[in-house]
Amino acid sequence: MADKTNASFAGMSSKGDAVLGRVQLAPEVLEVIIGIATNEVDGVATTKGNFATGVAEKFGKVFHGKGVKTDWVEDQLLVDVFCVVQYGYSIPTVALEIQKQIRHAIFNMTSLDTKEVNVHITGIDFDTTAELE
Repeated sequence: MADKTNASFAGMSSKGDAVLGRVQLAPEVLEVIIGIATNEVDGVATTKGNFATGVAEKFGKVFHGKGVKTDWVEDQLLVDVFCVVQYGYSIPTVALEIQKQIRHAIFNMTSLDTKEVNVHITGIDFDTTAELE
């Protein structure tokens, strides 16, 4: 799911008289931040990964960046998130909260502004195990 067209992003330069160097973020870092922020929203059941991440998770490996695609267009960050919503939650409310959480997390952790945060709802989770108990 992750788009790896940019090897890294050159962040802000140091301020003041001292030049300390450059800060670079790997795309995987942004994907992890976005994935964790998405899963913290109430009503999100899971994020949608591909077949390989699904198989790896069966063996206990956790992918925080699954279901996240980042892209840089004209030095602006575009984010696409693919997720499943729990039954009973308002989809527009959950999607708006996902957008807010992602923008907030990226700005607080990297000082980057996002141009777009697109939320793709790929399904609804009808947690049937709770009904059986």
